[in-house]
Amino acid sequence: MNASLLNPFTVTHPTAVQTSLVSGASFARFDPTGKFVAAGRSDGSAAIWDLDTRAVIRWCEGHVKAVTSVDWSRNSRYVLTSSKDWNVIIWDLASPVDPPQRHNTIRFDAPVVSAYFHPRNSRIVLALLSTGEAYVVDSRKEHRARVELCETLSEDDDDERARSIMTTARFDPSGRHVFVGTSTGNVLVFNSRTKIMVARHRIAGAGSMKSLEFAKVGRRFATNSSDRTIRQFILPTYPSPIVGAECAILETELEPTHRFNDPISKVSWHAMSYSPDGEWLAGGAADPATHKIYIWDISNDGQFATALDGGREPLIDIHWHPRASRLASTTNQGSVLIWHCPSPERWGAFAGGFEEADENVMYEEGESEFDIENEVELAMRKKLQEDEAVDILGGVDDLIDHKMNGVAGDPGDEDLEWADDEPDDDWQGWRLKVIMVDDDDAY
Repeated sequence: MNASLLNPFTVTHPTAVQTSLVSGASFARFDPTGKFVAAGRSDGSAAIWDLDTRAVIRWCEGHVKAVTSVDWSRNSRYVLTSSKDWNVIIWDLASPVDPPQRHNTIRFDAPVVSAYFHPRNSRIVLALLSTGEAYVVDSRKEHRARVELCETLSEDDDDERARSIMTTARFDPSGRHVFVGTSTGNVLVFNSRTKIMVARHRIAGAGSMKSLEFAKVGRRFATNSSDRTIRQFILPTYPSPIVGAECAILETELEPTHRFNDPISKVSWHAMSYSPDGEWLAGGAADPATHKIYIWDISNDGQFATALDGGREPLIDIHWHPRASRLASTTNQGSVLIWHCPSPERWGAFAGGFEEADENVMYEEGESEFDIENEVELAMRKKLQEDEAVDILGGVDDLIDHKMNGVAGDPGDEDLEWADDEPDDDWQGWRLKVIMVDDDDAY
């Protein structure tokens, strides 16, 4: 639908299911442009769906065990899949073949729980293993390394803290820091460039960390923990450490600005996701009998807005569209539900003089409005239009002017200059090739 026809004063969170993608998925992720959805499957494959045609356009088949996470590079050229088979595979969607060409394969010594691209460079990957270890893998020639993120322990730390394992790990939207949640309710902050721990935040009563989520704007982030509560915090600022120098670790107890839970059923949460503007937060309830999504209005002091009901197939994952008021929720049967916000169309936006009428009115014809045109000129104009070349094999141009999700920084920023060194090939002008298939081979 044309965005100019939508009323800007309507509700800005999803309210109804628009379509359902039967994909056998365990989870689904929108790409940064919002045109595609990557669905990870338990058979070791990942399907790339086109939301316009609602069809699978690529199959990423390379794992022998279940896919555990999917991530997109900033311009959607590369797709990352991690799996229980100990591998992380990076796929190049610009390749004119299906399955797409493998751009890189990273192998670990244990099943991979999750993996993410660096927000500024797809050659830098963060991976979390089932053994509770987090690694930053840099495949650039001048910076090639695989570094484990290790918690810095002080002399006063007891053995209990030393035994805490890492349960979730994410880059922040700028890419400057890696946030790691632990089984003891702490959030560790590492500098992405130096891999040095710069902060340790304790969250009282949280228990084991299940997931972390960042708003694309501002400094808000949310935690989902084993005590069945989602907490939102405002992040402090962290100094940039100097390699080889003694660095003081910021030790604080974060106080949440909001706490979100279900006071009636006391359900836990499978996943959570911020809206693109950070004004809404969605939480997917781990209810074994229903498909429930709770939405809170962050701009209105975290007030509860609504609960979406997706039927009787329980929810296992959610993800908010990066640009619009849409959600992707995954059921335990593998269907991906695409939620949207139905809005009345403003047909007056077509032209300045267009008026909407509530009832039929008598139309007065203009003096030369329906005059007969010169047939020779009309035929010549049609012939020129027919002679224009039409590109049906060149590909689908994905040139969308989209910002890098809050990763812009000041010139001279050492951390960002490090990330931008040896940039990848994920430029905005890449084209997704159209692959022609026979009817017998169609999906």
